[in-house]
Amino acid sequence: MTIAIILGAAVWPGGEASPTLRRRTLHGVALFKAGKISQLICSGGLGKHPPSEAAVMREICLAEGLPTDAILLEDRSHSTLENLTNAKALIEDPETTDIVIVTDHYHKWRALLTARHLGLRTRVSCPSTTGTTWHRVLKSWLREIPALAYYYWRLKRLKHRN
Repeated sequence: MTIAIILGAAVWPGGEASPTLRRRTLHGVALFKAGKISQLICSGGLGKHPPSEAAVMREICLAEGLPTDAILLEDRSHSTLENLTNAKALIEDPETTDIVIVTDHYHKWRALLTARHLGLRTRVSCPSTTGTTWHRVLKSWLREIPALAYYYWRLKRLKHRN
């Protein structure tokens, strides 16, 4: 069984998926429809606006025709570390090694670093950013540089505590 963990992004007022959340979710849906994955974990808690990121992703998946039993919700997380920690707990078979993280290119290095810290053997599949303005993509990359450095430091500290 191949499982995809779709990492959350913002929900806008009125429960509308942000473009990032929609793009990631639709990429997960496309992987499912292409037969590349057999189950999705929609991961993301309640942010500034209800409902949770995971609930909005689930609605997108259902609207795209995915069966309810192919969708699991992880709706408590607020960070990449929490996304992957909580999603790992939902994976029923501890021997499952075929895990795909769905996130954007700029975020994939932090997601992989976190997954490896948690002992998850994963790969990443990223949606195209076609249609996204260049300044939004640049802003995302620039924000990710300090975030990656922080995660490296944070995960190293967590490892030394254990």
